[in-house]
Amino acid sequence: MQGPHPQKLTAALAAKFASPTRSTRLTVVLGRWLALTFTICFLTGLFSHGLQNPPSWMFFPTNPVWIYQLCQGLHVTAGIASIPLMLAKLWSVYPELLVWPPIKSVRHGLERASIALFIASSLLQLTTGLINTYKWYPWPFPFRETHYWLAWVIWGSLLLHIAVKLPAIMANWNGRAVRRAEQQGPERGPASEGTAAAAAVGMPGTGVAPGRWSRRAFLTGVGVSTGAVVLTTAGQSFSWLSPLNVFAPRVMGTGPQSVPVNRTAAEAKVADLATSGEWSLAVTYRGNSTTFDLAGLRALPQHQEELPIACVEGWSQTAHWSGVRIRDLIGAVGAPPDSALRVTSLEPEGPYRLMSMPAEYVQDERTLVALELNGAILDVQHGYPARIIAPGRPGVLQTKWLQTVEVL
Repeated sequence: MQGPHPQKLTAALAAKFASPTRSTRLTVVLGRWLALTFTICFLTGLFSHGLQNPPSWMFFPTNPVWIYQLCQGLHVTAGIASIPLMLAKLWSVYPELLVWPPIKSVRHGLERASIALFIASSLLQLTTGLINTYKWYPWPFPFRETHYWLAWVIWGSLLLHIAVKLPAIMANWNGRAVRRAEQQGPERGPASEGTAAAAAVGMPGTGVAPGRWSRRAFLTGVGVSTGAVVLTTAGQSFSWLSPLNVFAPRVMGTGPQSVPVNRTAAEAKVADLATSGEWSLAVTYRGNSTTFDLAGLRALPQHQEELPIACVEGWSQTAHWSGVRIRDLIGAVGAPPDSALRVTSLEPEGPYRLMSMPAEYVQDERTLVALELNGAILDVQHGYPARIIAPGRPGVLQTKWLQTVEVL
């Protein structure tokens, strides 16, 4: 028995799921919003990746001290905002997935390929990125490297998608012109051109039929939903929004000494070594090593700084730190203040056991070997007996449980 013809079946499905709210103009507006959030994510992600894996041309700003706090706050907040925008964008175009035949020409095939690549990589990026904020990794691949390369795939497919859709985008960019054309009717004005362009590239038409939701009402709903998601999660990054923080995994002012913790001493397997009375910090310069016990560090000039700790997962917390300036510490062994350093943690293993510190941070007088936090001796969860705190650095590079400092 012969089944229904694919084209007829496709037409029936398209009619079933059709909505008068959909239009090329709606898709273009949602695309603009999504392009903005994706661009913010891409640029801030590149900056964060460069700080952690610096190329030869990388610059290391230490002013303002909250630069990385802002960077990752924007990165994660824009990523979260992208989720409802992405879902709305998919809703606006998904009937086009039912078009038959699936590929009509080389141009149409290129368009479909760019869309498939963009959707697949974006959904994977947004899903894993959101899960990462909860420090849960239920996948076998390395998150950081995958996240970085997926960003390039998304950006490339987005540019290709824009190039292919450019005729329809340009025809529907100006909202006033589109509304004027819709009022004139499909037989006159730019609206007919926009509809023709949309048909040429496989996008919904520009005409608006009476329906339950107008385009403006739908966009308002999407905007309100996106704003609600941002307001109830961005409080982990921005203190002025912290009273509204309902769903973010980190809450400001919580944890030991009122500062959240990502990696505990037990997870790092350093609790016994860190609390041992035999601990000392070795500073190496030109093959000679000088050790400082806790009393020796406290005998050096102490300084206080108000600096944020900002993590790649998006949360941050500004706190009061007290300790020895790193440039004073290496100066005590005769090293110049414009030196670069290699810092080792007591952690027996892990990707952040070793940390490189460029000279820009060493020279900055606010970079400390911190011994106290918020007026009290460092809690072991925050790196007791000593840790690094520097302005404008990712939290994973603010090494805790110091063991050695090597002047390069």
